[in-house]
Amino acid sequence: MDQTEDPTSPLGGIDVTTVQGRTVVRMWGEVDGALRAEASTSMAQALASSAPVVVDASGVTFIDSSGLAFVLQLHLAASETGQRLTLRDPGREVVGRLDLIGMAGEIDLEPEAAVA
Repeated sequence: MDQTEDPTSPLGGIDVTTVQGRTVVRMWGEVDGALRAEASTSMAQALASSAPVVVDASGVTFIDSSGLAFVLQLHLAASETGQRLTLRDPGREVVGRLDLIGMAGEIDLEPEAAVA
C-alpha cells in the first residue's frame, strides 16, 4: 500500500531515491513545517552526489511557506554545486504558491511522463 493511502501514515512526507542516474526527491501529501527534519535530511541526501535532482511534486496536496522554502533552498544549493534541478509535475497548489512569490518561472518544470 502506498503511504499516501495508508491512514496510519503521516499526512505528508519527503524521501530521496536514485532513478536512472538522477536523484529523485519525492514529496507527497501536506508538505509543511512538520516535515522540517525530513526536509533537512532529504536535502543533504540529494546534494551528496553530483547527479541531477528531480523534485517530484506530483503527490503534493498542500504546501506552506516551509515547504516552499525547502524547494527553493534545494534549487539554490543545487545551482551552486552545478547540479540541474527540475520540478516534476507540480500541481496547481505548488505552482500557485511559487507564482505568488514570483518564482514560478525560476525552476524548470518536467512533466510526469518524462521519467519512467
